[in-house]
Formats: sequence, C-alpha cells, structure tokens
Amino acid sequence: MKVAIIGAGSIVFAKTLLNDMLATPALQDAEYALMSRTEPKLRRMEAFTKRMVKENGLGAKVWATLDRRDAIKDADYVICMIQVGGVDAFKIDYEIPLKYGVDQCIGDTLGPGGIMRAARSIPVLVDMAKDIDEVAKPDAILLNYTNPMGVCCYALGAATNVSYVGLCHGVQTTLDLISGYVGVPKAEIDFECAGINHMAWFLKLEHNGKDLYPLFKERCEKPEYYVNEKVRIEVMRHFGYFMTESTGHLSEYIPWFRSSKRALEEFCDEPGFGGESGAYYTWSADVARKYAEVDPLEFESPKLDPRSAEYCTYVLEAKETGNPFQLQGNVRNDGYITNLPMGSCVEVPVYVDKAGLHPLRVGDLPHQLAALNQSNVTVQTVAGQGSLSGDPELIMQAIAMDPLTSACCTLREARELAAEMLEAENEGKKLRPTPKIDVPKDVKRAAVPVDPALAIGKRFMTLIEQKTD
Repeated sequence: MKVAIIGAGSIVFAKTLLNDMLATPALQDAEYALMSRTEPKLRRMEAFTKRMVKENGLGAKVWATLDRRDAIKDADYVICMIQVGGVDAFKIDYEIPLKYGVDQCIGDTLGPGGIMRAARSIPVLVDMAKDIDEVAKPDAILLNYTNPMGVCCYALGAATNVSYVGLCHGVQTTLDLISGYVGVPKAEIDFECAGINHMAWFLKLEHNGKDLYPLFKERCEKPEYYVNEKVRIEVMRHFGYFMTESTGHLSEYIPWFRSSKRALEEFCDEPGFGGESGAYYTWSADVARKYAEVDPLEFESPKLDPRSAEYCTYVLEAKETGNPFQLQGNVRNDGYITNLPMGSCVEVPVYVDKAGLHPLRVGDLPHQLAALNQSNVTVQTVAGQGSLSGDPELIMQAIAMDPLTSACCTLREARELAAEMLEAENEGKKLRPTPKIDVPKDVKRAAVPVDPALAIGKRFMTLIEQKTD
C-alpha cells in the first residue's frame, strides 16, 4: 500500500497524521511518499518520520520528493493538506477586507478570505486530480483537508472524476463539547448530523433512546456554558439546532454577528477562536515565525502517541481491512440532501469498507437550516466556478454575495475590495500560470462591463507561486 501526502511540510498537521498512520497496525508497513514545495520543512518531516519508524520497530518505508507526480505514482491514497500562498497570502486575506469593514476571525472558509483561498487552491487541486487519474492506482482515493473545504470539494466534483472525500474534525470536537455539557460519554451519544462543511447540524442527539436536546439547551442558557459558544448558542435559540463549528467560524458565515461594532462586542468578545478579529491569521503567523527560528521536531519524542480524532487513518484502515467505519464526509451532493442543490458539496454520514466510500441519503433538512446552508452554498458555487474558469468577475460577485461582506459593503466597495485583493496577491510575487483546466459546460464567463480603473481581467489568470506550508 502506498500513501502520498501532499503538503507534508506542515509541521503540526502532517506530524499528527503521520503519527496516526504509524500508530495504526494495518498501516504500519505502508510506503509513505511525502511531497511539499518547501524543501527545508519537508526534509525535517522526512527525518522525523524515519525516526518514528526506526525507534518503534516498524516496517514502513518513508521518502520525500519535490515532485508531486512522482509522489502520486502508483498511490492507493492521496492526502492533500496544501496552503497555496502560505502566510503571506493569508495576511492579504485578512487585512484588506478589514479596511472595508469586513472583520474575519478565521477567514479560511467563506468571506473574502475563504473565496481568495479557493481561487488559489482550486487550480492546484484540479491539476493534482489529473495526476491521480493518470498515474495513481485505478481506484485511488483523494482525502482532502485543504480549505475552504466546501468550495474545493465542489470544484473536485464539478471538474474531475477522482474518488474523493473531504475530511474535517468539526463533528468530533463538537461532540466533545456536547458530551461535557450533558454529562454523557461521547461514545454513548447517538447522533445524526448533516449540512455543509463548518455548518452541519446535529439533527438528533440521543442517549439510550432519550432526547438530549432539552438538557443540552437548558445547560447552554447557563452563563458559564453560554460564554464558551455565544454565536452557536444564539443561532440554536432562533433556529432550533446546534451546528458543528466554533463561534469564530460561524460568526463569519451569517450576517448578524460581525457586521456592526455592537454585535462584535456582544457576541465575538472572547479571545482566540471565540470571535477575536484575525485570530487564525495571528496564530498562523506566530507559528510560522517560531518554526522559522527552530526545528521543533528536533526535540520531539519519536514515541508514538495514541491516534487523534482525525478521520483519515480510520478511512484507510476500513478500506484496507474491510471493517466498516462511519464518518462525516464532504462529498458531491448526488441526492444525499434533497433540499440543497445537486452537485453542491454537502457533509453527510459516510460509510467506508473494502469497496470504498458510501455516502448516506439524509433527505430534506429542516427548511430553516437548509436556508442558512443555501446562503453559503450559493457563494461557494459562484466562487468555485470563478476559480475553475479564471473569471475575475465571478470572484468579485462571490465576494459581493457573501453574507458577511454584503452586510458590510456596497456593491462598489465589494468590487474595490476584490480588485485590491487580486492585485495585492500578484504584486511583487513570482507569477505562475494557472494549470490548464477543463471547465464544466455549465461554467460561463460573465459579460458585465467593468470600470477600467478596477479591471483585473488577465491579471487573475496568474497566481502567486505555490507554497505548500
């Protein structure tokens, strides 16, 4: 068995997944091909992984390369965790929208930051899928961790034939929170969850056949519980259900919490991912500075830790052994949620076994939940089509229709914001032509007249040099 890990220079996340794989008996003798565009980090990760293999007496083969196609050749699984543009591009994603009054806490899923991250990432993902089609094993599976998950997986479903699933840990970590609030062990909670990535809904919460929602809602009204997740609890008060991401995330996807000083002070006043402005960019920049000065892996113990909550190794284990595993996965909506658009990206229960991935049909979401999801799906679709076609008008229109941006900006301001972000990502960078993409037939270029002073046209057809950190 061969596993290709693309973006393996990630000191934090790549280490977590590699530890998980080497700690899984069914995966301990596999071949691991590590690939990144940032060689110093890649070589450090290669050396540390080889230490783990040697000092734990395992049979795994580990090697690293700068050649993505070489890593993917004959792979059974391809794990993608790239961040195109690195922290430099992330800074643009956060700071320019803030000038226009669009205050993001995370900025990697929706909003101007998430849309621009999609525009950088999707050409690379589609090119990667082409490599998988051409040189990987015929039934290879792409496991995607690259954000924005919804837009990236929409594009994979629209423009490629690769077998893929998008993985996130929002469901697992939210179940930890729910378990603590109701005093029931996580493993004993019977739940159903569905929606879109970072906005999936717990449709059922039960313990031994008893509905846990009344107790959970009661606990959430207590000040010491409410303070941890103000936005999520406020949304549950008015829409009836709890969802899968933090206050910092959810506050960006809907218009009511970050569009005024009053709302920010009331609901987004907790530090870090509790709503603080620029929390994820600040954390990422701090980590980048820290790891530029010292190699943290040099002092890490190679002793294997227990597996994390990440789904990745459980998917591989189920496929290799045939022992079924259920997860929440991001897939193309081929009728799994019937009141969200066909072809969009949805997050639903997925079973994995020897035969592969088997998403489950959920049917209709409660109408109010589907409506909240649809506000994001619409933006994801326009952003995805813009990223596939290279049409800057569609990128601008996605930003203009974003729920938070539209609550903060006029259309003229949204256009200026988009133009400034696109120009900033090109300015002073080594430009790289976008990969050739076979655009789906339903993707059409807009023919809207553009103010020449703000025209971004052909400039968008190049992206900044790839950096997979």
